[in-house]
Amino acid sequence: MQSTPNINQFIPDTFTKLAYQGLQESKKIFSVAHKTISNRIADIIVPERNGKTKPLSPATLAKLQEQAKILQETDWQDAQVGVYPSELLFDNFWGDFFRYYPEVWLDLPKIWSKFQNKEYQKFDPEIDREGYPSYYLQNFHYQTNGYLSDLSANLYDLQVEILFNGSADAMRRRILKPLKQGLQAFLDIPASQIRVLDVACGTGRTLKMIRSALSKASLFGTDLSPAYLRKANELLSEIPGELPQLLQGNGENLPYTDNYFHGITSVFLFHELPPNARQQVIEECYRMLQPGGTLVICDSMQVSDSPDFQTIMDNFPIMYHEPYYKHYTTDNIEERLSQARFVDIRTKNHFVSKYWIARKDK
Repeated sequence: MQSTPNINQFIPDTFTKLAYQGLQESKKIFSVAHKTISNRIADIIVPERNGKTKPLSPATLAKLQEQAKILQETDWQDAQVGVYPSELLFDNFWGDFFRYYPEVWLDLPKIWSKFQNKEYQKFDPEIDREGYPSYYLQNFHYQTNGYLSDLSANLYDLQVEILFNGSADAMRRRILKPLKQGLQAFLDIPASQIRVLDVACGTGRTLKMIRSALSKASLFGTDLSPAYLRKANELLSEIPGELPQLLQGNGENLPYTDNYFHGITSVFLFHELPPNARQQVIEECYRMLQPGGTLVICDSMQVSDSPDFQTIMDNFPIMYHEPYYKHYTTDNIEERLSQARFVDIRTKNHFVSKYWIARKDK
């Protein structure tokens, strides 16, 4: 399969940036329009929703827009300095959009029904639920069959991009710079021998981004959902380079040997874990990392560093059925990392996401 030419070879940076800004603005407008229309319909069909959440103040909306612009500029600048190629800024799932966007609307009545009837753990009879931890058997986001169906896997990226007003991929890409910086500790090792694991890889979008930034590294991904792993395999098979190795497994107990990976990432996992599982995943990441290796976690913002967005955090678990989210927003992840013996722990915030960067001491 031929690789896509570097668009910077043909288009001046000014035009490329304008195109990127236009793309992000169009995604935002589309996402806001979708949520506005669907919420108005839901308020009519499911009047029980009314009064459950608080409206966002003009000040909060203005702050949200300001943070989105800062994220966009950071995304652009990281591409400019070579953290990842500029074409990654334009990587969108257009095929899935046109194929599955109608399904998003068709799935909404089922979502509203679950909300209305307080059905949080409803699965079709054909869904195999054996072997999964009880905390995982949830209809997260009120999705039909939770994370255990092909429909859920097909709709997930589109739904998340709409949720974040077109900024989900830009937030995912913020793991790439600290990951690459952390891997500088292993410059004496050939690039093809560097091993990076993405825990809870889902549909593989983060792994695809890591491949763009680390073209020669050996990539690995684990997830509990066989449906999402099928989707990830489909996505990752389309890109050049060595195919990442995908494995169905629980992040609390993975089959890799001690000190195996040079870098580990995890994106949007921790808010969907109960407290004990969060700690166990961190402990497992420490075990699998080589001394000097780096862990990068991306997840939702927290109350301690984003008090201006408290209303958003209060609304989110109500609107999207996230049973562990409220605890997550006040959980001390830095303390958990320290407890697992990580060092050089840093945090960073981008838009409505938060990042932890930690190192396993040599």
